Amino acid sequence: MLMARFFTCTAVLALLAAPASAQELHVHGSGTSATFPLIVYCLLVVASSWLGGMLPSLIRLTHTRLQLLISLIGGLMLGVGILHQLPHAVGVLQEAHVPHALDRSLMWMLGGLTMMFFLLRTFHFHQHDTIEPDGITGCGHHHDHGHDHSHDHSHDHDHAHDHGGEPLAGRHQVHGASWMGVAFGLSIHTLIDGLALGSHVYADALHNPGYWLPGFGTFLGIVLHKPLDSMSITSLMSAGGWSNRSRMLVNLGYATLCPLGALCFYLGLSSLSGQESLIAGAALAFSAGVFLCISLSDLLPEVEFHSHDRLKLSAALLLGLALAWGIGFLEPEHVHGPVETHSHEGHTPADDHITDDHGHGHAH
Repeated sequence: MLMARFFTCTAVLALLAAPASAQELHVHGSGTSATFPLIVYCLLVVASSWLGGMLPSLIRLTHTRLQLLISLIGGLMLGVGILHQLPHAVGVLQEAHVPHALDRSLMWMLGGLTMMFFLLRTFHFHQHDTIEPDGITGCGHHHDHGHDHSHDHSHDHDHAHDHGGEPLAGRHQVHGASWMGVAFGLSIHTLIDGLALGSHVYADALHNPGYWLPGFGTFLGIVLHKPLDSMSITSLMSAGGWSNRSRMLVNLGYATLCPLGALCFYLGLSSLSGQESLIAGAALAFSAGVFLCISLSDLLPEVEFHSHDRLKLSAALLLGLALAWGIGFLEPEHVHGPVETHSHEGHTPADDHITDDHGHGHAH
């Protein structure tokens, strides 16, 4: 019950933080408040995460359906990281006149990817299968390898994995406290997701005043991926014999962590003056690396261990990438362009000189 109480306290703190954030969420210097879209995003993320945690008790997902969903979301997050977060980060750093903005953005992206890789390696939390305590699959035989996203792929047999449409079942033996390590790792992960959401909303509001869907790509990736993470926690708790009340409390606490991270990061940036563009751009590039690592950790195991349904899984991946690309049509035309494409009143030739020196980040 200790972890359940921790998550409950977290939920209370998030609710207490919400009224203050509603009054203070404002991008300095842009004249545009991003309060409404950010609060709407946070509420939808809470609902999505909550429903994901309840999913195992409501419907029975098959292995194939879950893998199709993972491929779709993996493709979306991959596209959002490369096509949206990274270019937006470069644009924000260029507007802040940061030299070599592209190089610095790539370094921050590499840092995010590396940190998430070691986080995954340490806590082994990125698993998206419904787990039963008996460790037997729906086809009635034991699997001695970890067939999930904890990356424990030790194959002691050479038969094909044709799970087809059977209901998901366990891949591991679990214990009553098995979920705690997964929940802790996912808690850090979801706070980083909150940083990604807050930085993208802030950067868009700063870089594109008046844009009505700031940070939409990051929001969409998070709101679709979050149910898979919640399902991992509640499935492990169910397999460990925890009560329905405990599962609901932990699920609620976990659902609030991402919005809490987003609001705290956004409020922190709003309280700064002079350095907010630099921090927002670096955080957004860092988030691109996180999205890249998460998406590849979902997608790459499927290449080696899911020779069945390869056409359907590939189609789902391409659909996710196409969705990420299509989000670009909702954005202002200049959002991914160089800084000099912006049109501002009072623009002077001196501004053009500054842009030419720093706009592309490769003045070697």
